[in-house]
Amino acid sequence: MTTSREIRLVSRPVGVPAAANFEVASVTLPAPGPGEVLVQNRFMSVDPYMRGRMYDRPSYVPPFAIGDALQGGAVGVVVESNAEGWKKGDIVSSMFGWREAFVAPAAGLEKLDVPTGLPMEAFLGVLGMPGLTAWAGLTQIGKPKPGDVVFVSGAAGAVGSIVVQVAKKKGCIVVATAGSDEKCAWLKGLGVDHAINYRTCGNLLAAVQAAAPKGIDIYFDNVGNEHLEVAIEVARPFARLIECGMISSYNDTDPAPGPRNMVQIVGKSLTLRGFIVMEFAGLRGEFMAEVGPWIRKGLLKWEETVFEGIEKAPDAFIGLFEGKNTGKMLVKL
Repeated sequence: MTTSREIRLVSRPVGVPAAANFEVASVTLPAPGPGEVLVQNRFMSVDPYMRGRMYDRPSYVPPFAIGDALQGGAVGVVVESNAEGWKKGDIVSSMFGWREAFVAPAAGLEKLDVPTGLPMEAFLGVLGMPGLTAWAGLTQIGKPKPGDVVFVSGAAGAVGSIVVQVAKKKGCIVVATAGSDEKCAWLKGLGVDHAINYRTCGNLLAAVQAAAPKGIDIYFDNVGNEHLEVAIEVARPFARLIECGMISSYNDTDPAPGPRNMVQIVGKSLTLRGFIVMEFAGLRGEFMAEVGPWIRKGLLKWEETVFEGIEKAPDAFIGLFEGKNTGKMLVKL
């Protein structure tokens, strides 16, 4: 028997999540039964989409249940196996995050072949859901061409920081926003042509117009609200607006006003398309074929912000909404 700690949701947040919405609980795990493995998690992910699962409302995934351990991406190591083809030391990816260890059927886990020199936690970021989200949203919806102007909001996050680099590799001009001068400097180091601190620029529309005087061809949205309104305003005819996330609204207790210039979608013949990464799960092989060589050659950079200890998981999650992460937010277990 193995003792493990896990994070449970004890109440549904109203507005910004707080530590009181979570609790740390200890559980005793049995030995793995037939076809099962015992996995010790090494890293778990916290992601903005998890906030939506804390509401009790219908969505593309069921809401988190009060009193149950939360779920999320994690990578770990098999420490005991009772499943054919699985052995101690195998590295696995799962959705059994927010816990130090778990027992589960091996059939529901993904065994990872981690390239030499690459940390396993990369499969929670650049080679995981955020990386696929960035690549698929930009290439499949944005369809970038050399010379296109790409505007990316929240560009210093796990998804945005990959979007800007893929756009540059496609020959695009990139305008990006972030919430601090330090993050903007980091983005410039990734090749971003114009990095705007949206907290201090004064007038976001004027700042984006100055960076893209002829307008934009693609907008990759991670923020929503004012950023979306600005994108519509500066969009060229037939621009593609990729709606990946709207973190500025995730904690709203009342609906935020929509962009005031939606009428321009008609006159400019804009495409405004939302998506969930699961829609493009079948393209993972294509994603790995293109992005993998960039990573092996050191041509794609990523950053991680790491909190240590399962008890820090709520702080890491709340930190997403306070701008405390550069790149992927992780918890080391």
